[in-house]
Amino acid sequence: MSSIEQKIAAMGIRLPEAPRPLGNFAPYLVDGDYLYISGQISVGPDGQVLKGKLGQDLALEEGIEAARYCGIGILARAKAAVGDLDKIEKLIKLGAFVNATHDFPDHPKVVNGASDLMVEIFGAEKADHVRFAVGSASLPSNAAVEIEAVFRIRPDR
Repeated sequence: MSSIEQKIAAMGIRLPEAPRPLGNFAPYLVDGDYLYISGQISVGPDGQVLKGKLGQDLALEEGIEAARYCGIGILARAKAAVGDLDKIEKLIKLGAFVNATHDFPDHPKVVNGASDLMVEIFGAEKADHVRFAVGSASLPSNAAVEIEAVFRIRPDR
């Protein structure tokens, strides 16, 4: 088990099996030194989608939890892609969509659930990243949040 995976386990997090995509696209793509992870929706540890619209069905704290679930899904995909999470050199970008009412103002606070998780796991230097957090009228499976990621990975040389 890699040191990153040991850290994840010590945090009480169990990485799920990477789910199958919901459409006709690759779940991840390795291109040179970069790993692109397709959008991961807010699937909880019980395998159920955390559903609903922020500002209507869900409170801010539930949105933060949903983003954290997306982060865990991203890590599961990354492990499936590269086999060893210690190969991740840097988190480059998170792109997030928040299922929210038209007047919900706290998209960045919601997405901090994933950003904070990455910093907690990889450390501030490796997880210092750029991102976007925007509202969306709906998401697949009525998920609360969907997040994509880009990592720089250690090449196999």
